Amino acid sequence: MVSIQNGMRCSPAWIFFCFCSLPLLLLALPMPPKGAGVAPASHACRLRKISFQQSYIRNRTYTLARLARLSDQDTDNRLIGQQLYINVQETNRCYVMKRVIEIIVDEVLLSASKNRYPHIQEVAQFLAALSTELSGCKFSGYREHIEKNLEEMKDKMKQLGVSGKNKAIGELDLLFDYMENACTEAPKRIFTNKGGNKKKN
Repeated sequence: MVSIQNGMRCSPAWIFFCFCSLPLLLLALPMPPKGAGVAPASHACRLRKISFQQSYIRNRTYTLARLARLSDQDTDNRLIGQQLYINVQETNRCYVMKRVIEIIVDEVLLSASKNRYPHIQEVAQFLAALSTELSGCKFSGYREHIEKNLEEMKDKMKQLGVSGKNKAIGELDLLFDYMENACTEAPKRIFTNKGGNKKKN
């Protein structure tokens, strides 16, 4: 009976001790890894590799580009290229290409002549589907350089007029490759020689 009474008398002291010690015990617990349980932001900026391995749509895209290049006499300007990535973090490259697709589809492909450019509707639908799949892809950090590069591309295309739209169609194969390179888990490197032809490793 005495021991019970002593224990009851000690209880407030033990409660005070536990209350004061609890923050120290919590601080001593190991912290979870940074970002644990949170999906990485870049996950939404990824496309399946198989989307680019369909020979049918790849052939349609490349054939359409070759056809448009036959009437493109301007070899000094390029719309799709490394200039789109100037001062842009590598993690934002897929976002940039998503935006480029939206511009090319909305301002070029949807209004292009189906008679002059066979299969252009199929290519437009394919690219639009990729853009939809990347709807959750957002930029990280500062976007000023991204917007600047995109505006320069749009301005150049507008300055060239009809030739600018034809050039955009003539670079669809480049757009296809840049998109694959920026937005898939296993990107391939794209090089260009002085003549502007693509070489892949």
